[in-house]
Amino acid sequence: MTVTAIDRELRPRASGAGMDRVIARRRLPRWVLASAGAIGIGGAALGLYAVAPRADSQQVARSQLQISPVTSGIFEDFLPLRARVTPLVTVYLDAVEGGRVEKVLVEDGATVAKGQLLAVLSNPELQLSFLARQTEVTQQLNSMRSQELALEQSRLRNARDLAEADLGLQRAERDLDRQAPLAERGFIAGKAFEETRDNLGYQRRRRALIAQTMASDDRLQTSQLAELRRAAGSIQASLAYARASLEGLNLRAPVAGTLSSFSIQVGQSMGRSERLGQIDSPGRNKLIADVDEFYLGRVQLGQHGTVSINGQDVRVRVTKLYPQVKNGQFQIDLQFDSAEPAGLQRGQTLQAKVTLGDAKSARLIPNGAFYNDSGGNWVFVVTPDGSAGVKRPVRLGRRNADYIEVLDGLDPGERVLTSPYTGFTDKNRLDLTN
Repeated sequence: MTVTAIDRELRPRASGAGMDRVIARRRLPRWVLASAGAIGIGGAALGLYAVAPRADSQQVARSQLQISPVTSGIFEDFLPLRARVTPLVTVYLDAVEGGRVEKVLVEDGATVAKGQLLAVLSNPELQLSFLARQTEVTQQLNSMRSQELALEQSRLRNARDLAEADLGLQRAERDLDRQAPLAERGFIAGKAFEETRDNLGYQRRRRALIAQTMASDDRLQTSQLAELRRAAGSIQASLAYARASLEGLNLRAPVAGTLSSFSIQVGQSMGRSERLGQIDSPGRNKLIADVDEFYLGRVQLGQHGTVSINGQDVRVRVTKLYPQVKNGQFQIDLQFDSAEPAGLQRGQTLQAKVTLGDAKSARLIPNGAFYNDSGGNWVFVVTPDGSAGVKRPVRLGRRNADYIEVLDGLDPGERVLTSPYTGFTDKNRLDLTN
């Protein structure tokens, strides 16, 4: 036996070496593994949902928002306006008849008197038409005068016939009165007396017939004369209208004032009814202001206000409303309650304020652009810890340039977002980040 073999025999053996065998590994059931996986996935989903933003919320940097507190104070119900000075009365100058400008007697910007001649136009066609009309009217009037003369002659003729009939009746009555006593005594033949009596009867019937004819002719003549005079009046009126049209070629100032927008030139052809300029009342002005359509139902005639002129407040009142809304605005007229301040210039703009109601105590929030986005029906209220803004329905009332009256939904000390809500109208929560 070799040394190597002896060493191998003498080397100690490992404990259990004679008992070594392969042991099979045991695995968990599949249902246990599936359950554990489902639980892990669910936990991950819950964790992700907890940190992921909600669909009705949005993160917004605090620096991009304006946060304002709800306060208690006095609400002054007024409407701030920018008003411009406009002449109280403006009369427009239009060409009554078209024509060529022959003379221009005043310049734009001049102060004119009522009836002053401003310019002269010419229109040969109109002038010839007037002459023809004048000739026609003259002929018609002459014809009417001839008819009136004939009627007057007929009336005079009837009057003469009636006078002759009266004379004949008187003679017949005298003859009968003289012959009656003589005929009773036999001094006049009965035939001659009967002829005298018959003549008296004839004269009476003749006189009555002439009087009846004269009365009938008078009625007809009166009616005809009235018709002729009405016709003559109509003809005279038509001639006066034609003369006025011709006179319209002489452009005169209808009122006294300052002439403006008057830029016609000699030789220029003007159409009928074409605008030539305007005359503004001197020293009498009013104010015109544009108002947001939101106040259409609140602005009323007679409401008072003030306008700032050279650092002083001057009282004005609303005198006219123009309810037509254009570009979201309507217009009102304001007039001064007392004497008009000196130095006002046409087109000058002034800061005005119209009082809509009495001042009273109220809960207030600053007026902001959020109102247009929410319609005043809801606001974002900042949570007490300042981490978020939560949508809340509210009821807002009147508003002025600075504040909005809170009727319900907010308490003093709470804070709201008063900056625009653009892009947030479909959100219920805004998470505020630094």
